[in-house]
Amino acid sequence: MRQVVPGPCPACGTEIEYLYQTEDIPYFSGILIMSARCPVCGYRFVDTQLLKNAEPSRWELTILSPDDLNTRVVRSMNGIVSIPELGVHVNPGPACEGFVSNVEGVLNRIDAVIANVMGWTEDEEERKNARNLRDRLADVKEGRLSVTLRIDDPTGNSAILGDRARIYPITGIECGSDQENAG
Repeated sequence: MRQVVPGPCPACGTEIEYLYQTEDIPYFSGILIMSARCPVCGYRFVDTQLLKNAEPSRWELTILSPDDLNTRVVRSMNGIVSIPELGVHVNPGPACEGFVSNVEGVLNRIDAVIANVMGWTEDEEERKNARNLRDRLADVKEGRLSVTLRIDDPTGNSAILGDRARIYPITGIECGSDQENAG
């Protein structure tokens, strides 16, 4: 189902269109994708929500080979993405958007952020660390380095949809820390 609803832009008040679209993901559930974009001020909004009741959850997938890069990933705007072995931890901010992608897409997003940091920092130590992290991400994509992709979501609206993905209930999330209470 696809529905377009007019409404005001929350940033500038211009009349814009909000798109609500449902998708069925095999072996998972239906999701609702919500999006809007204001052509006047540039405001953007994208989020995903499960069409079933969801509990706070942690999803994990150990990336062992390039085949794992095709595993579907759904991240809501509340999902916290991390790769503990690489020290990567991405907290959602006020402009955070949900997405439906795959593991490779998540790694590419992380790589793009690191590339941006390299472009604006003049600190050579930071640039060296960023290059090392980008090299390690490339090793993951080539199957030379095994890491764990983790998504913690207090709303339960995120998922990693693969045969080897694991889900755990969570009772609390401490941002920026690995002290989450996972069962």
